[in-house]
Amino acid sequence: MELGKIGTAELTVTEDVTAKAVGSGSLTVFSTPHMVALMEEAACSCIQDDLENGQSSVGTKLDIAHVAATPIGMRVRAEAKLTAADGRRLTFAVSAFDDSGLIGEGTHERFIISTEKFLGKTYAKLG
Repeated sequence: MELGKIGTAELTVTEDVTAKAVGSGSLTVFSTPHMVALMEEAACSCIQDDLENGQSSVGTKLDIAHVAATPIGMRVRAEAKLTAADGRRLTFAVSAFDDSGLIGEGTHERFIISTEKFLGKTYAKLG
């Protein structure tokens, strides 16, 4: 995996991705949970072409700050830059921007996994 590689993801803020709609607050502004999901989507897009058949990645750690609110109707773009690759553990610098500037930033960690093995272990919990 190439350090410095950048992945992106974008969306337009609609009513269904607001804090009020998802229960993370009472205001009709872009929600923190959706900003987190957009950052994770950007990280996934960053490494997607580097994964082998039968591999995926899972998010394991996130440390972010949501520093500015975004209204309905505005575009949001998330970026994830691969900053470290230690075996299966990947670390990203993540950030999110609306048309007015930075709205969030932090770090995100993902692990490369074998999809079949991971799902087998997960669903074994059901007995």
